[in-house]
Amino acid sequence: MEQYKKDFIEFMIDCQVLKFGDFVTKSGRKTPFFVNTGFYRTGAQLRRLGEYYAQAIKETFGVEFDVLFGPAYKGIPLSVTASMALSEKYGADIRYCSNRKEVKDHGDKGILLGGPVGDGDKVVIIEDVTTAGTSIGETLPILQAQGNVNILGLVVSVDRMERGQGEKSALNEISEKYGLKTCAIVTMKEVIEHLYNRPYKGKVIIDDTLMAAINAYYEQYGAK
Repeated sequence: MEQYKKDFIEFMIDCQVLKFGDFVTKSGRKTPFFVNTGFYRTGAQLRRLGEYYAQAIKETFGVEFDVLFGPAYKGIPLSVTASMALSEKYGADIRYCSNRKEVKDHGDKGILLGGPVGDGDKVVIIEDVTTAGTSIGETLPILQAQGNVNILGLVVSVDRMERGQGEKSALNEISEKYGLKTCAIVTMKEVIEHLYNRPYKGKVIIDDTLMAAINAYYEQYGAK
């Protein structure tokens, strides 16, 4: 596993974005881990988050594209910080763009904020965590309405590796249904591999008991 992935896992723990325990998801599933990206709250945290995204984007898509699109609302700061990191780390001056939930009828009218999107633009979509493919189904028509755009794919921070609508993971379903390349900074498999029975700051995050709960969860909800 690349060092930046290990660093990102520990960064999520430090920010309290990644937690282990007993949680219930929106869909009612009981889960032994929870990823809440709302806990990225400071400028320093967002700067580092953008750097991790930028590295994953470069490895998967390169930097020869035009627009980094972050769907409202959580995708807005992600597109901003990652586009800044792509500029600072790799010299790639890529436009950031997001949609508005409500169309603006004055000033800079329209549904988009940030850079424009139009014919011929190569676009990468950036999101936080994808557990189901509903969001991408709402995002693609917005982009396609702007012209003949080339949507390269989707990047997320964590692939939870859970089933989507069928037996495959949500990211794999998105890839197959829409023909998009998808990637994550880390997968939960990588998170578990890095933390299992390994002390971090004097504490073992995933011990044998928690590992058993995680295995049981994936036995029931994991992607095939």
